[in-house]
Amino acid sequence: MELSKIKGIGPKTIEYLNKINIYDCDSLLRYYPYRYNVLTPTLLDDNTSDETIIIPGTITSLPKVSYIKRNFNRLSFTFETNKIPINVVIFNRAFLARNLTIGKKVTLVGKYNRLNNQFVAADILLYELKSTKVEPVYHTINGLKMSTITKSINNCLLSNIEIKEIIPEYITSKYDFIDTKAAIKEIHNPSNTNLLKSARLKLIYEELFEFMFKINIMKYKNQIYDDFSIKLVEDNALENILSSIPFSLTNDQLSAINEIISDFKGFKRMNRLILGDVGSGKTIVAFIAIILNKLSGFQSALLAPTEVLAHQHYENFISLFKDIKVGLLVGSLTKKEKNEIIEKLKNNEIDLLIGTHAMLEENVEFANIGLVITDEQHRFGVNQRKSLQNKGKYVDVLYMSATPIPRTYALTIYGDMDISYIKEKPAGRKDIITKQYKFKDMKKIVSTIEEELENGHQAYVIAPLIEDENNTELNDLKQIEDILKENLKKNYNVGILHGKMKQVEKDKVMNNFKEGNLDILISTTVIEVGVDVKNATIITIFNAERFGLATLHQLRGRVGRNSLQSKCLLISDKDTERLSVMEESNDGFYISEKDFEIRGSGDLFGIRQSGDMTFKIADIRRDFKILLQCKKDAEDFVLNNIETDFRDYSYYKDILEHLINNN
Repeated sequence: MELSKIKGIGPKTIEYLNKINIYDCDSLLRYYPYRYNVLTPTLLDDNTSDETIIIPGTITSLPKVSYIKRNFNRLSFTFETNKIPINVVIFNRAFLARNLTIGKKVTLVGKYNRLNNQFVAADILLYELKSTKVEPVYHTINGLKMSTITKSINNCLLSNIEIKEIIPEYITSKYDFIDTKAAIKEIHNPSNTNLLKSARLKLIYEELFEFMFKINIMKYKNQIYDDFSIKLVEDNALENILSSIPFSLTNDQLSAINEIISDFKGFKRMNRLILGDVGSGKTIVAFIAIILNKLSGFQSALLAPTEVLAHQHYENFISLFKDIKVGLLVGSLTKKEKNEIIEKLKNNEIDLLIGTHAMLEENVEFANIGLVITDEQHRFGVNQRKSLQNKGKYVDVLYMSATPIPRTYALTIYGDMDISYIKEKPAGRKDIITKQYKFKDMKKIVSTIEEELENGHQAYVIAPLIEDENNTELNDLKQIEDILKENLKKNYNVGILHGKMKQVEKDKVMNNFKEGNLDILISTTVIEVGVDVKNATIITIFNAERFGLATLHQLRGRVGRNSLQSKCLLISDKDTERLSVMEESNDGFYISEKDFEIRGSGDLFGIRQSGDMTFKIADIRRDFKILLQCKKDAEDFVLNNIETDFRDYSYYKDILEHLINNN
């Protein structure tokens, strides 16, 4: 049902509701409270003066409004509760005066001062609270009051809108779930805590079950067998490749390569994610997959999120493998240069195309593409990744990510993919020494940085802000630059990097740092994951408490890219459990577990870039046991109904058709 057809919702309210992604009655009802206030009325005698209490009673005098300053007012009146008369004052609520009449029963929320018999109210509920009430609290935006959201939702519920049962009936019976309409009514208007728990469980399960259904459908689609997807890999092919490169691979790298070979030889198209820690050597695994794909007679594409990374992959590949014809397609090339590359690609004169978003253009055609590799896959949307894959008929897909997440979570959210884990570091790499410092230790911090610079190495320095416009007392780029200038004994070449710079400017600064023209790079968190500056041996992170563990670990991974001992200095005046985790471990998977424990799931599904796979009521960390049960239930449901295209379940039949048509 359209919002305009709901009583009390006018054009202005619709405009604000649209801003929070509410476009119809269904999305309005699915705009769940993010928390609840439990209001319990108390007696005046039961409290101390520093407690916030809730007392019902009756207004016994007309309210008076006095203006203390231009934008500061005081509203006062007398009030009786449990036959005790008291004086009430509330600040900056002059607008309530018209609703506060003698004899009106209201409820006060605030603190009572027994000495002067005065109640300082923080809020006034315009009804008498007789028993405990659970009150929903919604996220709002400027211009949209909580009361407007509540009223709109209740009017929507009164409109007799049809609410479909999403969960299959046999599952509802199995778990004795309440029906969805009752659950939605209860979630917005809780009658008691037990019913509220039942409603939340139903709606959380419903959301997670639908998610796991989509994951299982995508996995099933990727497992469609096809004779044409087989790649012929000679028995000695891997051995020959390994003998040609000047270093040994770790067991994890070899395991990942063998899993890729198994995919190539199988009857299904590869859909594999290499999930590796920072600096674990994912790229060489991808390179070997490219060689094996070439030996099977196919072209490959390697998609990178930035030109710096694309150039890095190009240079690294051609230095290792001389006999492969490689093309580089990035936005900064001239039109003539791009056209030459595109023509060669079309004529099968290029075995591997490495590039950025420029590769996604319609005029980029492959003669015989058989493998698409996406580096830092979370940096690309689903449609962007698919557009490259769709340039061929039987294309294997390999994703790379340096964002370690706990194995149990990975198996769930990446359930439609096969996963190869790379945790071991290449031989010769040392653990990065990580230490916490206070701001009072700045001379020691700068001395440690200077020691690395004197040894001919380079340094990263990370700022939490580009510019501290709101006086948050955090260190911004300019302040950090000034601190370094004041404390460093010599003048060093310093570069600045941040997100507001144009991409061409960022690439120029990053290239200057890579080429050794800059000694120090002061940057926000825009430093590219995967950028490999082997001469950088120290990274200093200001206001480290401002960053999540995953971000700190990614930043730390910018150093330690060689056999030299590297250091990470965390500057913070706040003692936090998270920073201690960074000191004790270099293991990204362990750190990710700790990050989930401490901070919760956060934007976990932002990693996937799955579009519609964000949750409205479920939380993947809190509700993980429910998620695992949904995973099992959804697998059984898909297995039992895929052959009939879900003909008995119209809701899931529609989802199936949508996924097929849009993938």
